[in-house]
Amino acid sequence: MTAREPKTTESERGGFLYDPDEAVRHLSSVDSTLGSFIERAGPFNMRLRSMHNPFEALARNIIYQQLHGTAAAAIHRRVLALFGRDKLRPRDVFNASDESLRGAGLSGAKLAALKDLAAKTMDGTVPTLARLQRMGDEEIVERLTQVRGVGRWTVEMLLIFRLGRPDVLPVGDFAVRKGFALAYGLSEMPKPKELMQYGERWRPFRSVASWYMWRASELLPKPV
Repeated sequence: MTAREPKTTESERGGFLYDPDEAVRHLSSVDSTLGSFIERAGPFNMRLRSMHNPFEALARNIIYQQLHGTAAAAIHRRVLALFGRDKLRPRDVFNASDESLRGAGLSGAKLAALKDLAAKTMDGTVPTLARLQRMGDEEIVERLTQVRGVGRWTVEMLLIFRLGRPDVLPVGDFAVRKGFALAYGLSEMPKPKELMQYGERWRPFRSVASWYMWRASELLPKPV
């Protein structure tokens, strides 16, 4: 009998719920075009962002929506300063006056979204991190998109970059569609439905394929 190879632990995989090396090998074997781009782009070196709880992660996403990173970071710091903490808590946000939150730089829409996020965290609509980790991807999307200002794309980014889920394909992401067009030599970006259909061959590692589409949008020249 041969000795069985030890199982790779989550910590050894960098927090991912899958083996990134296995994912790259699989994608290269099922899609030669993607495999060629993977050779050009190099190793999969995405790093997960830490998440202490879903409220903090979603609050940050709401604050950062449609803003340059520097401006969003300044607003985020001012919101934290209102409460004298280094982390946002739902009850603090829920009880804060609209005037104080507006004074920190939040728009009316973002203020309303943060208040709704706080309320839905306190009533259990937004699950705890422990509960979230036991839920399926679509169940998470269904629960979190009940929060005002949180759409499918926002939840997909959380699934990929914070929860380390292996099989998420954000077909509504502009850069993913742009990267696909560049990597596959298309004259125009695919429609979301077309990308979804093509991406079926990438299962169960569509998150890794998506990351390479983002890389393609950065690395490959636009057609003349």
